[in-house]
Amino acid sequence: MKFILGTKDRMTQVFAADGTCYPATILRVAPATVARIKSVATDGYSAIQIASGSQKPERVAKAQNGQFATSPAVVREFRPKAIYNENVSGFELGAVLDASVFTPGDTVSVSSISKGKGFQGVVKRHGFAGGRRSHGNKHSEREPGSIGATGLNRVMKGMRMAGRMGGDRITVKNLTVLQVNAAENVLLIKGAIPGRKGTLVEVRGV
Repeated sequence: MKFILGTKDRMTQVFAADGTCYPATILRVAPATVARIKSVATDGYSAIQIASGSQKPERVAKAQNGQFATSPAVVREFRPKAIYNENVSGFELGAVLDASVFTPGDTVSVSSISKGKGFQGVVKRHGFAGGRRSHGNKHSEREPGSIGATGLNRVMKGMRMAGRMGGDRITVKNLTVLQVNAAENVLLIKGAIPGRKGTLVEVRGV
């Protein structure tokens, strides 16, 4: 059971020993502390809560002051996966996790909030082809087309229409850790990760 919190920095490229060039995303990993260990006996399920960063004490809820030794900026919970026979027995309260948790070649899943793109039409939001660009089609190049149904007299639920795009929690699976710099707490992960620069990223081992 491997996991860590980081912030997205930027993208770069990494050359392997055979000369292959891979696109990679740089993650700045802040050391995290194991703040709580949940068990089936006390909480009904097994999980690990980690706290990362720091902030002003007055910004921490009173209910959390007794739980955390410091004033963390971010708290996240990770549950073990039964399909991989994972458990929480190898963790101790107060233990510090850093980039050295992972090794090059590990397969991970990352979760983060995607970039917000505001109100967008169906062509950009859902990939609609739009109308024809000729033969009298004057103002309907990017329109969605028919949205109703005969007999129902209403728009059915789930209809793909224009609306707010982005700002959603996205999980990308089966990414590879290319490099680990434990001294500077930096991870290089193959491929792109959703979000802007500075977005909080949850990294889980597979």
